[in-house]
Amino acid sequence: MNRNIAGVDIPETALARAAFDHVRGIESELLLHHALRAFLFAALTGVREALEFDPDLLYVGTLFHNVGLHMRYSRSPNRFEVDSANEAREFLLGRGVDEFAAEDVWNAIALHTTPGIPDHMSALVLLVSAGVQMDIRGTRYFEFTSQQRDAIVQAFPRERGFKTKLIEAYARGMEHRPETTFGTVNADVLDRWDPDYRRLNFCGLVLGSEWPN
Repeated sequence: MNRNIAGVDIPETALARAAFDHVRGIESELLLHHALRAFLFAALTGVREALEFDPDLLYVGTLFHNVGLHMRYSRSPNRFEVDSANEAREFLLGRGVDEFAAEDVWNAIALHTTPGIPDHMSALVLLVSAGVQMDIRGTRYFEFTSQQRDAIVQAFPRERGFKTKLIEAYARGMEHRPETTFGTVNADVLDRWDPDYRRLNFCGLVLGSEWPN
């Protein structure tokens, strides 16, 4: 693997290598490459915005952000983001990372699909979300140069049909726990993927509650 891509160094510490090996053993190449691109876009955002961040923690946060979609969580009652965040925190604490840093990574992963919140939290939380959203939705696409985008995609390709395949990967990771998608962008995924899925509606829940008025 090229260790410098678009001017960003891929972390080579023992923690970073262990994180990569851990996630590589869990995720498909499609999701692994997505995570690596997300790291690079996140790091470039941090440099552009002059934010202070720990590259190792950012690397772990982006690598782990989707591991909760794995079939090992097929019986989980949690949102996949929470399962991903829990696994990352356990990984970090098991390698001597302090609780504050591990909690920051937990927050970054747990909130990476929650619009409007990450921008008001720590730099790490903001950057994990920014990197993921750039790779998925093209958020702030033109704030990256074409050379940066091309270098990142050349290093970690977006395979043919990536957009559709990514939606499928998300859907398959959540189709057994549709109730966890309430109030999140994940509901959009199942709404498009599963013809039998029916969204919960906040207003309906309020009006249909047991309260008499």
